Amino acid sequence: MDQRALGGNGLQVSAIGLGCMGISQSFGPSPAREVMVDFLRQAVEHGVTFFDTAEVYGPFHNEEVVGEALEPLRDRVVIATKFGFSLDDSDRKLDSRPEHIRTALEGSLRRLRTDHVDLLYQHRVDPDVPIEDVAGTVKELIAEGKVGHFGLSEAGSDTIRRAHAVAPVTALQSEYSLFWREPEDSILGTLDELGIGFVPFSPLGRGLLTGTVDASTEFSDGDIRAKLPRFTTLARQANLALVDRVRAVAERKGVTVGQVALAWLLAQAPSIVPIPGTRRLSRLDENVGSTEVQLTPDDLTELDEASTQVKVVGDRYPEAMQRMINR
Repeated sequence: MDQRALGGNGLQVSAIGLGCMGISQSFGPSPAREVMVDFLRQAVEHGVTFFDTAEVYGPFHNEEVVGEALEPLRDRVVIATKFGFSLDDSDRKLDSRPEHIRTALEGSLRRLRTDHVDLLYQHRVDPDVPIEDVAGTVKELIAEGKVGHFGLSEAGSDTIRRAHAVAPVTALQSEYSLFWREPEDSILGTLDELGIGFVPFSPLGRGLLTGTVDASTEFSDGDIRAKLPRFTTLARQANLALVDRVRAVAERKGVTVGQVALAWLLAQAPSIVPIPGTRRLSRLDENVGSTEVQLTPDDLTELDEASTQVKVVGDRYPEAMQRMINR
C-alpha cells in the first residue's frame, strides 16, 4: 500500500490505517481474543502499518490485544494510543494532569509490549489542565524516548495552535467523512498552515457509508450506534439519501460505496490518513482497495454536492459526549 506522511516530522504510515476500537467494544459482541490477534497480524500482511488504539477502549483490553498481536511485528508497524481519562471509576472523568499522563503511558507501554509509542494522543482536551502543560509533558516523554510523536484528538484550532507552540503536533484525530465535514470550517486550514497531519476516525460514518446499513437495521446489544442520534430509525431514513448518491458514483466506477467514501477522503489532502475500523479481513481488503480508486474532478464535484445538499439528521453523539469535542 502507498505510504503517507503525517505531519512534518517524518512519521510514515500506510495510506489506510486500522481503527482498533471495534475489536473489543462498541459494535456488539467481540470475537475471541485469538481470532482478533490473528486478524491484526493478517492486516499487516495485507499492507496496513498504522494501528490506532487507546487505554480507554475496553478499558485496557484493546491495548492488550493489539500488543499481543503486533509484538512480533513491532519493527513493521506504527502504533498510536491515547491518554486523557481517569479509569479508576465508572465516570471516566477527564484527566490530563502531567503525573497522570506519565502513569497512563507506563500502563500503555506494558500492555502494548513495547518500549515506546509511535504516536501518543490526548484523547480529549481537559479544560482543567492547560494544554501547554500537556504538550510540555509529552515533549519530555519524546525526549526520554518513550514517545515518538505528539497528537491531539477532537481539539479546536486555538488549542492546536497553543499545543503546537510548545511541542510540534504531528497529527490531529477527529471525525471526518462525507457525513461529517465540520473540520473543513477551520480545522483543516489550521493543520495545513502548521504542517500537521489529519487522521479521520469513523470515515465510513460508523457503517452508514458502507451501504450495508439501512432504516430496518437492528443493532445488537453493546452496539454504540443504538445510542447515537444519527442512528435512530428516522435519522437513518433521511441520511440514506446521501448513501444513495454515493452509491451512484460507486456503481458507475465498479467499486463499493465504502471505497468511494474513503477515496474521497484520500483525495482531500495528501496528509489525510483515514482509520476505518473492521473485524473482518474481507472488509479490510475492501478498505485497502480504496487507495486504487481514482476519482475524477467530476466525481469529486458530484460527491461534494451530494454531501452538502443532503441535510444530515442527528448529532454525532449524545449531549454529554458532544460537549467534549472541539475544545
